[in-house]
Amino acid sequence: MGFILIAGAIALFILIFAIAGFKIIQQSEVMIIERLGKYNRTLTSGINIIWPIIDKPREITWRYVVEDTYGQKQILFRQKTKIDLRETVYDFPKQNVITKDNVNIQINALLYFQIMDPVKAVYEIENLPDAIEKLTQTTLRNVIGELELDESLSSRDTINTKLRSILDDATNKWGVKVNRVELQDIAPPPDVMAAMEKQMRAERDRRAAVLEAEGKKKAKILEAEGTKESEIKKAEGEKQAEILKAEGLAQAKIKISEAESESIKLVSGAIKTDNGDPVNYLVATKYIETLQKMVEGNDNKTVYMPYEATGVLSSLGGIKEMLNR
Repeated sequence: MGFILIAGAIALFILIFAIAGFKIIQQSEVMIIERLGKYNRTLTSGINIIWPIIDKPREITWRYVVEDTYGQKQILFRQKTKIDLRETVYDFPKQNVITKDNVNIQINALLYFQIMDPVKAVYEIENLPDAIEKLTQTTLRNVIGELELDESLSSRDTINTKLRSILDDATNKWGVKVNRVELQDIAPPPDVMAAMEKQMRAERDRRAAVLEAEGKKKAKILEAEGTKESEIKKAEGEKQAEILKAEGLAQAKIKISEAESESIKLVSGAIKTDNGDPVNYLVATKYIETLQKMVEGNDNKTVYMPYEATGVLSSLGGIKEMLNR
């Protein structure tokens, strides 16, 4: 009976020993094993066997963020034996930072990092998450302290790049690579926010006034160009009308002259046939037309007598003689 109890105890001890030495590591996780207090090896993903009595996993401090029933976030630090090699994000709470122009602002930052060497992450730093958080806070204060408020608000990409470079160099000895740093929010004091709002409103009003003035200026320019174009078209039309009118008058005068010339030729031919003088005929005709124009009008009571009446009568006599013939 005693032998059976001893055998059962030994079997139970062997079973517990085997279970304790049987380690399953998930993908993207590792475990640091110490043998008798000294680093022995790093267990990778898969099934691994250790000696439970002399081999012991080394614990590492890890940072967790939990929310209570009221939605408030709390940061907790816990010990664990498995080290996650995946990229991890730390959401740091708002930090009070003073800018170069002595403005107290609050900044909320995000840090993306990844453990590249788990041995250094365990043995080179005592509390890795807390060290990264404190280093980020101090580096953020130093970087923002070199910039004025306007530069801090408008140069987020520059600040992120500078923070990442400084943190990556500082955490390299801890086996950590900082991949990215993002500033979530930059909150100036309320009085500064009010002043900035007034400034932005004044700037918007100024831009609106400038745009309105430019619009009015363009409208006036277009109106002037339209008026100028209209005047040019009008002047060209009047010029063309005058040219056409002049051409019409010239053409009419030419036609009248041609008609008079033809008439004179016919009269001259007729007078020469009857052995008369065509010059006397033309002079007498023009003379009579002139006298007719001089006595036109209803109120004209003046009697005109030619100075050389005998010459006119002789011309009339010549016309009568020609008509009789």
